[in-house]
Amino acid sequence: MEFLHQPVLLNQVIEYLNPQLGQNFIDVTIGNGGHSLEILKKIGPSGKLLAIDNDPQAIQRSQQNLAEFKNQIVWVNDNFSNLEKIVADKFKNISIHGILVDLGFCLDQIKTSGRGFSFQQDEPLDMRFNPEQQELTAQEIINRFSDQKLIEIFKDYGEERFSRRIAEQIVENRKEKEIKTSQELADLIWQVYPAKFRRRIHPATKVFQALRIQVNDEINKLIQFLPQAVEILQPQGRLAIISFHSLEDRQVKHFFKNHSDLQILTKKPIQATEEELKNNPASRSAKLRVAQKQK
Repeated sequence: MEFLHQPVLLNQVIEYLNPQLGQNFIDVTIGNGGHSLEILKKIGPSGKLLAIDNDPQAIQRSQQNLAEFKNQIVWVNDNFSNLEKIVADKFKNISIHGILVDLGFCLDQIKTSGRGFSFQQDEPLDMRFNPEQQELTAQEIINRFSDQKLIEIFKDYGEERFSRRIAEQIVENRKEKEIKTSQELADLIWQVYPAKFRRRIHPATKVFQALRIQVNDEINKLIQFLPQAVEILQPQGRLAIISFHSLEDRQVKHFFKNHSDLQILTKKPIQATEEELKNNPASRSAKLRVAQKQK
């Protein structure tokens, strides 16, 4: 079994969730199933897993990768912000011992989706995780939103220092021709970016991240999800969340701190070891926070 996308902080996730024989878990961002594979090995044939993902392609990949455990898994293609409804419909009357959220971006979504998530391929600017259930696309944002709104998106969700410069050039270029593909947008950003700041990461990285977050309403979905997760957990159940963006991490940190039923198990966020960083550079910005429900 091969996973193109390496699950980040895998050992730490398993340590903190501490899955035991016969227990039941929910992975609300199943992706390729890398984390859940290890959970399934620990909970044995009597344990159950609810596998959720908003991306139908992720559901298909995880079904293939976890085929040997198919009798223990319930798969649902939906957004984790609908967790309570999903559990009521598909996982009713089952004690939940742990919930995992990995807010990272799967490498397969970049390489095989065809939806313009990456500037490394020339694809339509879509960026919807679930095209059948979502309307707003990245192409519409780039070609219809005002320069001020674009600046706001790039600053808030991408922490892009040259947001204004990029937004103004987008507005100027689209007067002549609509920007339709990931390559067109990436080339535009490259051209307006100061040369001395092009060295570390591709100049389009933060803008593409910001667009993806806006298209999929990721921060608001996370905010909606958090209280539902605590409600569904049984006492002593654990909630583990891996974030890759400061806005996401801040939401999780504040929620854990301000929820009276939660005991925080990670005083500081857990980050990748030097060894993991060497083997999986994508883990460099991953932060794991874990809390346990008290009653």
